[in-house]
Amino acid sequence: MSSEAQKSLNFIEEIIESDLNSKPDGWKVHTRFPPEPNGYLHIGHAKSICLNFGIAEKYGGLTNLRFDDTNPTTEDTEYVDSIKKDIRWLGFDWEDREYYASDYFERLYGFAIKLIEKGLAYVDDSDSDAIAEMRGTPTRPGIESDYRNRSVEENLILFAAMRAGEFADGEKVLRAKIDMSSPNMHLRDPVIYRIKHAGHHRTGNEWCIYPMYDFAHGQSDSIEEITYSLCTLEFENHRPLYDWFIEKLEIFPSRQIEFARLNVSHMITSKRKLLKLVEEGYVSGWDDPRMPTIAGLRRRGYTPASLRNFADRVGIAKRDNLIEMSLLEFSVREDLNKRASRVMVVRNPVKLVIENYPDGQFEDLEADNNPEDPSSGKRMLPFGKEIYIDRKDWMDDPPRKYFRLGPDRTVRLKHAYIIHCHNHVKDEDGNVSEIYCTYYPNSKSGSDESGIKVKGTLHWVSVPHAGKGEIREYDLLFTDPEPTNHEDQDFLSFINPESLNVVNEAAFEPSLYEVTPETHYQFLRMGYFVTDPDSKPGHPVFNMVVGLRDTWGKKMRKK
Repeated sequence: MSSEAQKSLNFIEEIIESDLNSKPDGWKVHTRFPPEPNGYLHIGHAKSICLNFGIAEKYGGLTNLRFDDTNPTTEDTEYVDSIKKDIRWLGFDWEDREYYASDYFERLYGFAIKLIEKGLAYVDDSDSDAIAEMRGTPTRPGIESDYRNRSVEENLILFAAMRAGEFADGEKVLRAKIDMSSPNMHLRDPVIYRIKHAGHHRTGNEWCIYPMYDFAHGQSDSIEEITYSLCTLEFENHRPLYDWFIEKLEIFPSRQIEFARLNVSHMITSKRKLLKLVEEGYVSGWDDPRMPTIAGLRRRGYTPASLRNFADRVGIAKRDNLIEMSLLEFSVREDLNKRASRVMVVRNPVKLVIENYPDGQFEDLEADNNPEDPSSGKRMLPFGKEIYIDRKDWMDDPPRKYFRLGPDRTVRLKHAYIIHCHNHVKDEDGNVSEIYCTYYPNSKSGSDESGIKVKGTLHWVSVPHAGKGEIREYDLLFTDPEPTNHEDQDFLSFINPESLNVVNEAAFEPSLYEVTPETHYQFLRMGYFVTDPDSKPGHPVFNMVVGLRDTWGKKMRKK
């Protein structure tokens, strides 16, 4: 491998390539994506999905999908289904390797028995508050439980009785016996089993004791013989515990490697906080286009390719940092520019009458669907005497370098003709209500023989052919780049009250009469949009995906 290619490796790839050179023949890169089915996946998970599946693909390995479903009170098949849908949408396939920690409940129970038999686990009657107090603090050693020295025989009997349902929730727990004076709090006799009389989404009421995440996670990796357990940095302090379990249980030594989680400005990725947004009605659901969930990003109009490209641009780091939202939007804009059809939509229409155009006459004008993609073809636009233009393209008393329309101003209509304004009328509030122009018949786009030079080009829609619909314009959900990083303020205090604006008066060109969900468009001079699932025949609904340029980024930097 060339030195240039070597420099392009991230630190995980460097570790793997070093291992591949030293491991015996047959050693295989085997990763896993292990979500807890207690919420919808978010943009941080998208990075992890791309990493785990991408690493395995690069080195000819395998990736498992495993649901770490060890808490029956927070998990649901709705989340399982949404997670699988999101991974497939991103473009990855786990083939037949779909597993669940609940598949291993019996084996995990057996691991716990083995620890008890080795004198490395004990049943504790203390409640959660007492156990928390026993653990001490990072600067004060913990205190051993009065139940720590129960005999192996008594612990086996009590643990079996826990499984049999003879005790109430919280009455007893099983703890690993490690070191109550360890500087690593996770090694101070952690709880590895608790009692929960709750039905599980897969095992029903078969179990009333459930393994803690820290016990089930590492052992599940080992059961599946995962060679690289790729975790975010918050699990770095958990690694000594996972290694301790592997050593004492003498099981397959999965190697955990930590990387920086994805933090994007003006977004949150805490499932608990995202759930609060949903339950308290700040958003319409997990797939609200303002949410950082994959479902929300998909409905917003982000594409799988744009998220994969974003993950690649961000890269894999060893330390947490904050990624600007503008980088994410750049990745989306870059992808949509290549695939989105160009169409004309007038957001705030005002009628323009071309007085010298024949009454009742219409003609079809040819327009490119996407100049970036020659294979996208062309479409025909109806043009006639009356058209709509956008009010923002009119000014009563324009400055000298204003290149749009005003009294005695000349502009070109996109794909059409050059027009000259000679009159206009206003309503009782002083707003322009109708504009009167003449056109130059020999100035048709593509065959202009007029010799007239203009600097402004406006989009438009034929009045008799205009469709109506709904545009949902989105801004940042939070006004602060790090809404959860304020000890003195709740993250909800940074909710942006103007994060959604609904426009119902826009005029659409006829090609948008019938649309299908998740179809992307560039509304000329406005931005990129996607059809929403709420669309109905004759009433399309469009979500704004991203603007044509990074305008909000400049706005936020000025603040």
